[in-house]
Amino acid sequence: MAGKKIGVVLLNMGGPESLDDVEPFLLNLFSDREIIRLGPFPFLQKFIARKIVKKRAPKSRAAYQLIGGGSPLARISAEQGRALAARLAGEGEFMVRCAMRYWHPLAEEALAEFQRAGVRDLLALPLYPHYSRATSGSSFNDLRRALAATDYNFSCREITAWPDQPAYAAALAATIKEGAVAFGDAPFTLVYSAHSLPVSFIEAGDPYLDHIKRTIAAVEPLLGFGGRLCFQSRSGPVRWLAPSTPETLRELADAGVKNVLMVPISFVSDHVETLYEIDIQYRELAHGLGIRLVRPPALNTHPRLIEALAELVLSHTR
Repeated sequence: MAGKKIGVVLLNMGGPESLDDVEPFLLNLFSDREIIRLGPFPFLQKFIARKIVKKRAPKSRAAYQLIGGGSPLARISAEQGRALAARLAGEGEFMVRCAMRYWHPLAEEALAEFQRAGVRDLLALPLYPHYSRATSGSSFNDLRRALAATDYNFSCREITAWPDQPAYAAALAATIKEGAVAFGDAPFTLVYSAHSLPVSFIEAGDPYLDHIKRTIAAVEPLLGFGGRLCFQSRSGPVRWLAPSTPETLRELADAGVKNVLMVPISFVSDHVETLYEIDIQYRELAHGLGIRLVRPPALNTHPRLIEALAELVLSHTR
């Protein structure tokens, strides 16, 4: 790729940008058979998905209403892309665009931009540091389908995961230390809250849990202290990774813990899981249990996160 203009495709989930977007966004999400199989046959997937979405949409709209009327994920991802492009300026010719899995800008929209700019050589970089078939895997497959559907002669390399990239670990450690300042000299417990995943995925070989643990192993030497891992955002009647975040908060309250620093370990951007689940739901739960819950700032456009992304791009294009 050296000497050519390179298109960097930042892969992420996407989110509804308005309350009117919530239902079609959820339909795209639940129609993805790669993350959830609804019914025994593929042709039933969208039919069952519509029924589920009709029930879930009002609750989801209420959650998005509480965080400003929509998800900031596309906006933050675009800001990360612009910051990455600025960091890469002078390192070569790069064009950075986002491709969202379940909402705009979709992969085909990003590819159309690259085609108009005459860019053929692409590097796909997920904004998920930890690989799972439910996140990065589905996004890669979606991008591959979009590439196959165009008659433009793209080439595309993929960065599958980066759970212990040094600048990323340093960014997390810096935000954890920043969040800890809120407690002064008072003792606190560090809690890593990761997005949950069905246990069946891990049993089938999904590396997500191992990647989360690799991130923690990279961060804790920079902190000088350790924390507890738990899992949020469960949905559906299957066996999920445990313990859940609410269970962990209750266990800590029973042990007399009064201060919790909760780090959304599997997210690099603010969205509904941080702004609603942690900042509203879990904070209210913690308050009722006599715990003060503080969340460090999300990485968003943290300079060390942008440096991590730049180092990943440069290491795969030189």
